[in-house]
Amino acid sequence: MTESGDRQAVKTNFKRAKVLIIEDNDDHWFLINRAMQQCLPEVTAIRAATLAETQPLLTNWLTNEWEMPKLILLDLYVPQREDAWQFLQQIRSMSPPCNQVPVVLLSHSNAPTDINEAYQRGVSSYLVKPIEFLAWLDYFQQLRTYWWETVTLPPMQLSF
Repeated sequence: MTESGDRQAVKTNFKRAKVLIIEDNDDHWFLINRAMQQCLPEVTAIRAATLAETQPLLTNWLTNEWEMPKLILLDLYVPQREDAWQFLQQIRSMSPPCNQVPVVLLSHSNAPTDINEAYQRGVSSYLVKPIEFLAWLDYFQQLRTYWWETVTLPPMQLSF
């Protein structure tokens, strides 16, 4: 791809960019939101503290695809692991383009069973949550570089 083509892909990735963050821990949300504001100021963060809060969003996406996030950050223990798996299954069983939104799982767990199960269930990436804010900044700078400046995300296929 040419340099101007690369810039156009990045510009397209940022257009109306939203990230849905499903995080029940207020302290983690504070760190995530602050890191996003510094590393991804062009992206709108939408928080759902519970999976019940995601239901109206999912319903809205079915008819208003332009409202879909470009990425979902999902806490594995929100509050129970089974809840995160249920949400992931719900996303993956939706019709396109809703089921194609990348889901990045965040967790304090670095247990191989959690990591393996996450990928078997269809997550796009698995990140172990950092402890310090500087590490969160590094994570979000890397998310910016990869998800917005490197990959080419599929164009929105709006159905009318």
